[in-house]
Amino acid sequence: MFTQLNPPIPMTVTDKGDGFAIGVIDYGQEHNLIWVTMITATGEIWCAPNPKVRGQSNWTMGRARPKLETPH
Repeated sequence: MFTQLNPPIPMTVTDKGDGFAIGVIDYGQEHNLIWVTMITATGEIWCAPNPKVRGQSNWTMGRARPKLETPH
């Protein structure tokens, strides 16, 4: 199932940077959600699995900048 997000959600994608999730793909219970994300710096659109994305910082909500592990 594909869901268009309105409004888009600010996200950080591992190895790609900050952007906005414009959609989410759900293939079912045996799969990660896939976030369709437009990267702000490059305009690229990437489909990132759930473990590779984090919500961006939000001062009002008390959420610090996310920490993403980089693979070795």
